[in-house]
Parts: sequence; C-alpha cells; structure tokens
Amino acid sequence: MDALDVLVVGAGPTGLTLGIDLARRGVDALVVEAGERLFPGSRGKGIQPRTQEVFDDLGVREAIRAAGGLYPPRLVRKDGEPQEAGPMFDTVAADEGAPYTEPLMVAQWRTQEVLYARLRELGGRVAFGRAVVDLEQDAEGVTVRFADGTTARARYVVAADGGRSAVRRAVGVGMTGESVDPSPYVVADLRVRGLDRDHWHVFMGGDGHGVALCPLAGTEDFQLAAKLPEGTEADLSLAGVRQLVSAYAPLAASDVTELRWASDFRPRAALADRFRAGRVLLAGDAAHVHSPAGGQGLNTSVQDAYNLGWKLGAVLGGTAPEGLLDTYEEERRANAAAMLDLSTGVHRGEVRRGEATVQLGLGYRESSLTEETRRIPGPVRAGDRAPDGRNAAGVRMFDAFRGPHWTLLTPEPVDGVPGLPAPESYGPGLFLVRPDGYVGWAGDTAEGLRAYAARTGALDAG
Repeated sequence: MDALDVLVVGAGPTGLTLGIDLARRGVDALVVEAGERLFPGSRGKGIQPRTQEVFDDLGVREAIRAAGGLYPPRLVRKDGEPQEAGPMFDTVAADEGAPYTEPLMVAQWRTQEVLYARLRELGGRVAFGRAVVDLEQDAEGVTVRFADGTTARARYVVAADGGRSAVRRAVGVGMTGESVDPSPYVVADLRVRGLDRDHWHVFMGGDGHGVALCPLAGTEDFQLAAKLPEGTEADLSLAGVRQLVSAYAPLAASDVTELRWASDFRPRAALADRFRAGRVLLAGDAAHVHSPAGGQGLNTSVQDAYNLGWKLGAVLGGTAPEGLLDTYEEERRANAAAMLDLSTGVHRGEVRRGEATVQLGLGYRESSLTEETRRIPGPVRAGDRAPDGRNAAGVRMFDAFRGPHWTLLTPEPVDGVPGLPAPESYGPGLFLVRPDGYVGWAGDTAEGLRAYAARTGALDAG
C-alpha cells in the first residue's frame, strides 16, 4: 500500500483549510469525511478579522466575502417591548497594519463550499463516506481503517473530525473540561416570513428564556438560537421548532415555512490533554470544544490548521527536523486554552465582543520557535502577528507574505538573500516572518539568523 504524506480526517473548515495549505505546498494529502457530503448547517458563522487575513493568504477572502456579509444590528424585545438595539460588536478601528477589523457573517456551509472549491482548484481531494473506526501507528506511519472496510496509510494523520473525534478516541487522548451552562440550546436554519432582514431579532420572555432569529447573510435563511429551560428535552422536528418560535416571537407557527437543519447541545469548554500522539495530531474541535459565544471556535480551528500546515510541509520536505511538529502543540494548545476562557467569559456576559474577540492580538512570544535578539525591541516583536503596511518602496506587506514561504524583511541583502525593507511602523531591525504571518526572528543584525533558519526550515527565506 502506497503511503500518503498526510491523511486529514474531517472535511469541515479545519480539514479543508489544512488541505488547501498542504496542496499549495505540493504535499500528497487526502481529506476524508464520514458524511456523504459537506456539513449542511450554518453553525459557525462568524469569520473574525485574523481569519480573514488567513483566507487572504489562501486565496479565498474575496469569495468568502461574497458568500456572506456584515452582521446586522441586534434588536432585543422582552414581552414584545423593545429593550435594546445596537451593534453586535464594539467597533475596532482599522488602520494600515490591520485593514480588516469587522467580523463577517458567513454560514458555515457556505464557508465550506468556498474552501472545498479552492481545494479542488489546487488539485486537492476529499473522499466522502469514509468514517474512521480504528488506526494503528508505527515508526514509519499510520494505518487507518474505515467503516466501509477500506484502509489508508499515511506518514501523518490529522484529526479534524470534531468534538466527538473518532481519531482522538482511537489514540487514547482525553479531554478535560467543564460545563459552561446547564441549559440545553437549539440552533437551526429556518425559512421565516414576517421578520425584516435588517436586524438580528432577539425575543425574550418573562421566564428569562427566548429565541434569537438572525438573518444569515448570503442566504434566504434565518439562524435560530434558543436557550431552553434546564431539564427541557429539545424537539428538533419542524413542529417542535415552530412551537418554540411562536412561544416567544410575535409569529404564528405557520410563519416558520421550512426547517433546513437543526441541532441541540449543552455548552461546555474542554481541552484535549495533548494535541499530538506520535504521528497523529489533533486540530479544531477534536482538540478543543467551547461555547459558540463570541465566534471563536471556527476561527481558532482554522488557525490550528494554518499553524500546522507549514510545519508538516517543512518536515515532509526535509527542510526542518521532525521535532518542529512538537511546536504545534506548544503554540496552539496555549492559544486554545485562552480561547476557551474567552468564549466562556462572553457566554456569561463578562467579556464584550470586539477588541477581545477579533483575534488580532494573538501571538507566540513565549514559543520556542520565537527568537527576539534585538537589544531594544521595537513595536513589532518576535512572536507577534506581522502587521500589514507599506514600506518606503510602496510594497504592501500582505502582498509580500501571500504564499507558502518565509519572508525576510531587511534593508539590505543577507547572505545573498535580497529581502524587503520593513515599514517604519515595525521599528528598527531585521525580521523573518513565518509562513503563517508571525514574526519568528528579529535582530539588530543578521547574527544568528542562519542558525534560526536551519532549525525551522526557513533556509529558502525571502
């Protein structure tokens, strides 16, 4: 049996993002999905600004924007009386370094369609109807068994198969967590008449419960989100959803004309004990589950894939030692833990949506992959997200970063590598920007740069 380089289990946003990144690096990868088609629901609909930057690099941001739109203002009514109206998010000012600061609303099924089309465009593959039932790994790779009796062999396997990950269970990695809210929640995609599409409508009853109906940008649907009284059993049938909506909203049951998808859940926050078990790596909901409040989960998952893709490419391409993959857990598990705390805080009303949730401030200053050697660091430090901006020659940084490469920012060539001058906003020094848009190394001179490049697979930087 010929071995793939990477088998990605799960064709959600995490798996498709990783598939795209691996495909553009020439890695022999296959994405497998237990279902017979892509996930059909809206679930994770918020695309945060940092994820928009990732999608810019992967060549899908414009398609993602076209598939959705901006969030409408929220209008809250209690017992039929208007209580509150205003934006869902605090305003975050855009500037040259951060051109995208408004979250986009894109139904998850539309995000997946865009990512799937891009993966196919790059020659990537998804095999549907391939549910994982078991796997075995050895020193050379992993053999995966599917429910249909087939097998696959890969040098590495990435579990991107959701919170109930079969791969995570197969390798014996546990999850540690807690309940965020004992109440059951319902989320569904509906067709509704009698509501305008200019607001995110929230209808609260005197019992402290209610329903929210949000017009899904780029579709004709509304997304229903409802918190039910503790101990209630959710009825996900059309009749049950109609009864739920008409109990709180000034709508007749018949105004819910179609139920397109529905699910129920109890919010919890849990983190995988490890993100790596030998040749198996965990990403997305397989590694962390969370409250949907604040729109962090899908975005953190996409960034897991973005962090892992270049590292797999470097190791498989022979430009970096295998130990580089250990830094995936080091960097992403800490970020996921912080995301869980943030999502729980938003859910409980302790944290506002805005500056804290756009994810532009996340970084890796404490990572073993980060080297800050300047005597006096400037405003952009090693480990920080590399901001956008234009240098003195008018070159835009996001244009220079776009693609699966490292970028050397230097006023003059280093060892024959030309590089580009950094914008003044970066401060003085030389900067080596990782393929995932973070500054890996910064120095006053090029001393130590070559050694850093050798251990990270950046020998082709520039």
